[in-house]
Amino acid sequence: MSEKKLSIGGQAVIEGVMMRGPEKVATAVRTPDKKIELDIRPVNSISDRFPILKKPMLRGCVSLGESLVMGLRSLSYSAQMAGEEDEQLTDKELAGTIVFAFVMAAVLFVAIPTGAAKLFHFITEDPVFLNLMEGALRLLIFVGYIGAISLMKDIQRVFQYHGAEHKTIACFEAGEALTVENVKKHTRLHKRCGTSFLLIVMLVSIFVFAFLGWPDLWLRILSRVILLPVVAGISYEIIKLSANSDNCVLGWAIKPGLWLQYMTTREPDDDMIEVAIESAKAVLPEDKIPAGTANYIQDIS
Repeated sequence: MSEKKLSIGGQAVIEGVMMRGPEKVATAVRTPDKKIELDIRPVNSISDRFPILKKPMLRGCVSLGESLVMGLRSLSYSAQMAGEEDEQLTDKELAGTIVFAFVMAAVLFVAIPTGAAKLFHFITEDPVFLNLMEGALRLLIFVGYIGAISLMKDIQRVFQYHGAEHKTIACFEAGEALTVENVKKHTRLHKRCGTSFLLIVMLVSIFVFAFLGWPDLWLRILSRVILLPVVAGISYEIIKLSANSDNCVLGWAIKPGLWLQYMTTREPDDDMIEVAIESAKAVLPEDKIPAGTANYIQDIS
């Protein structure tokens, strides 16, 4: 049997990049004094304690939940290191932030579009059509939201770090030494990007919800929330299959997500690439770091 290919993923944070490897999660941040600070933690995935959660359809929900928790922790750390917060979030504050984010997402991407879909009643009362219109509104809100925040100067810097993350991962997957010069040559688009995942969630939900009928508003909202794990599970499997396949159907399925990444990534500068490289190195086993990889941390103490 061939050796399983090592993969890493990540997320842009405030003035930095978070990377997740098989055993460690690292957040590298460029501080106001221009140094690179690292925070390294073990992964501790719940699926390691309950292997059944690694099964298809279940692993997508686990990955989504754990990515949210790790992402918020990394954001809190990066905000502190970048001088925007005095201290990191406590576990209680983290839980409260997650609940608040979930409620806001439910309002913005579930309640509003399913409530607004009634405006199409003048065309037809067909429930399939109304559900499709709801999905189209949800997709429009999502893309509009991305477009709106991409105009903000601070978010544009985060999107540059997002580009640095993707380019660094692409460089590693190509087997090249992690240096600024090598990383700059690679694409800022990536098949396994969280942006692509969220867009596929939106698209899959259109088809899953299309045949649920048109009950009262509260039942429609409840059904969307309850079926979210199913939608996330299907979407995760599509992303995972497409990342390791040259199938043209899967390739076209993820095209919209790649196109959207032109909005959520920007070309990074050299300093940003250095941060992404240090984050990637921190989560890679020593024997997996490509020969010739550069070191951009001057003071590791």
